[in-house]
Amino acid sequence: MNDCLRVDDGSELFFEDAGSGPALLLLHGLTGTHDDFQHVFDVAALRNTWRVVAFDARGHGRSTNATGHFSIRTCAQDVVTLLDHLGLRQVCAVGASLGAKTLLHVATLAPERVADMVLVSATPRFPERTRALLRQAATAPHSPDEWAAMRARHLRGDAQIEALWRMPAKLAEDLGDMAFTGHDLAAIRARTLVVAGDRDPLYPIELAVELYRGIPNAALHVVPGAGHLPIFGEHREAFEAAAMKWLSARPSD
Repeated sequence: MNDCLRVDDGSELFFEDAGSGPALLLLHGLTGTHDDFQHVFDVAALRNTWRVVAFDARGHGRSTNATGHFSIRTCAQDVVTLLDHLGLRQVCAVGASLGAKTLLHVATLAPERVADMVLVSATPRFPERTRALLRQAATAPHSPDEWAAMRARHLRGDAQIEALWRMPAKLAEDLGDMAFTGHDLAAIRARTLVVAGDRDPLYPIELAVELYRGIPNAALHVVPGAGHLPIFGEHREAFEAAAMKWLSARPSD
């Protein structure tokens, strides 16, 4: 099923909901769409054993962002609204970068909603070096090929794409959105697999270790020599195996 959910501020969230079994929520990265997971998992096969829910974050893909405001906390509130709409009390989840940070918010705002999760290229906070890189990304020029690739994925026009490319600077200036303390992380109930490349220029490996040490029931999966989002291309097969093993395991008690 494909559909759009209108939330309280007038934004429309495009989502897909298909398959049967336990619910598995997939959350993509910044400037991505839910279709990115076609390059990570065999989604058709997943739907044989999971009820797979995937949606475009506000302002991405076929979703709108009515107010123009964007924060990761707001994305998390959208997730909870969507779960309520679908009647899903609890889900397993995989989040990539923006999606992983969104899951951190969901797992602290509503800990009971997430049973097991995989956080790929996540961080508890934005160090100043990360903020500088985000500001730099927001002012980078874009080639005709980059424009064409974005137009194929984000279907609400060039103004939507321009807003997406400015978004990293907005995240960099928001000092309260990504500021998880040890106390915050300790409140997370979900079994959590933290996945990180040990050469990620945006989020140094120390931040992944901080998540691993702070979340009570966590494991750390480090990809040697890999950068940000080590789940595509050469890393796809190993990540898919690790993620499915984690999400399919259940505590013996």
